Order: sequence, then C-alpha cells, then structure tokens
Amino acid sequence: MIMRFLGWALSAFTIAFVVVAGGVAYGIWHFSRDLPDYRTLQTYEPPVMTRVHAGDGSILSEFSRERRIYLPIQAVPRMVINAFVAAEDKNFFEHPGVDHEGVLRAVWNNVRNFGSRRPEGASTITQQVAKNFLLTNEASMERKIREALVALRMEQVYSKEKILELYLNEIYLGLGAYGVAAAALQYFDKSVHELTLPEIAYLAALPKAPNNYHPFRFRDRATVRRDYVLERMADDGYITREQADAARRVPLAVNIRPTGTRMFAAEYFAEEVRRELLDRYGEKQLLEGGLSVRTTLDPRLQVMARRALTD
Repeated sequence: MIMRFLGWALSAFTIAFVVVAGGVAYGIWHFSRDLPDYRTLQTYEPPVMTRVHAGDGSILSEFSRERRIYLPIQAVPRMVINAFVAAEDKNFFEHPGVDHEGVLRAVWNNVRNFGSRRPEGASTITQQVAKNFLLTNEASMERKIREALVALRMEQVYSKEKILELYLNEIYLGLGAYGVAAAALQYFDKSVHELTLPEIAYLAALPKAPNNYHPFRFRDRATVRRDYVLERMADDGYITREQADAARRVPLAVNIRPTGTRMFAAEYFAEEVRRELLDRYGEKQLLEGGLSVRTTLDPRLQVMARRALTD
C-alpha cells in the first residue's frame, strides 16, 4: 500500500514538474518573440549637445534636443558610481541582470501594502537600461517580463562597466539634463569631478522621479531623498557614518546653470553661428551630433562693439 502511494506521488510530481517546466518554456518563448535586438547597443550613439566656444575657449552657446555630455565609464568618478549603485541597485555587481532577492521583497511589500500604496518595483540598473533603450514605458506585466529577459541577455554579452556607462549617460535627471555629466553642469555648474558628496547624493536621488525632487518646488522632499541616498551609501560601506552625517548637515544648494547664449552682447552672433551650422551640417547633426565649435568671437571686444553700437 505504501509503495503504491509512493509510486502515485512520484508520478504526480513528475507530471506536475513536466507541466510547470513546459509552461515556463512556453512563457519564455512567447515573451521572447519580437524582442528588440540588444546588440544594437554596441553601436549606440546617443544624442549629444553641440557646444559653441568663443575665441578664448569659454562657452558661448549650446544647441541640443537632449542636454547630454557623454562620458566613458573610466571618466566617471568612483564615488558617483557608488552613489547610483547604492540608491538604485545595491546588488548590481552580483546579480545576473535580475535581482531575485529584490523581486521577492517587492512582491511581499506589494501584498502587504495592497491598495494603500503605489506598487513597488524591483528593476535593476540593467533592466532600466533595457527599458530606456529597447522597450517602452508601458506599465504592464508583459513589459516587465520582456524587460527581464532582455536584461538577462544583456548581462551575458556586456560587462557591468559597459552597462553602467550606458545607464549613467542615458538616464534623465530632470531640468532637461540627460546623464550625470550634463546634470552636474545643470544643477551645480560643475564637472562631475568637482562635485561634493552631498551634491553626488542629490543627483543619485533623482532617477526615480526627478520632478518629485525638484530642488526649489520640493526642497524638503529632495533633501530627505538625498539623505536617504547617503544612508544607503553608508550601509553599503561606500562612505563612513561620519561622512554621511557631515553631508546631511549641508543644506541642499543648487546653482542652476543658465541656458541659451552665455555671454552678454553675443546673442546675434550665436544665432548666426547656429544658422551656419544648420546649413552646413543639418538639423540632426546640429542638435544631436555633439559638435565642438570654436568661433572668432572675442568677449571683451564684443562688449565694446555692443556699447559702441548702442551709443
């Protein structure tokens, strides 16, 4: 009798295993159909803004659709990388593209808070790259599954450093800035190498919802989020508790960089340069090609000429 029961149980288990495995295989096949080719990232060239310089090298004007300065990962300070990893994906260097621990935690939290709070996600940095580059922003379970499949494939082809490079240059960080280099200029009028720890933490606080952490409209909320990033960095060992405490005491101070023509009395000159570049290279190259243009303008003489004309 016992042997018959064990045989029945083994048969039932085998059938159930085959059914589940078949269902998983079918699901992977179904959601893998028509997935975008992740290998296109190998030749990815993001839109980069054109920068026009005066004769002395100072910035005269910038033209772009997306304000972006592309930085190879080797040029990104380690503290900037650490801040974004701590804030967005603490297991980035260990998981295969999908953080199973994070998925289980998000599922449990969503069940516990069902109906009382917005559902919590568990997207890794790799999944965010997959979504930003290859998929849509549609909020559906099918899109999340496809995003996870693309992320798993990407991790097999690209190094963690390459994925981070794509992420840190593509992500939107508010105020029209795409990528950490443009955001450092836009928020603080600094290069990424000049940023202080509180400034780095604030930028790393922005990917979730930059409009919700606007430095002027939602200053208190932005400060709380920045301090959360500092806490995460301390928890993960990137900074000491003393460093985190000192950074939290620093007020959130943002120095928004002006847009448009940067020099007094040079507006007409900059517009003439824009028209010539447009005629010579076309709109796409002007607004996305990342041109670096040196002009003949002498800022000192330009102010004198404007004053003479006005007089």
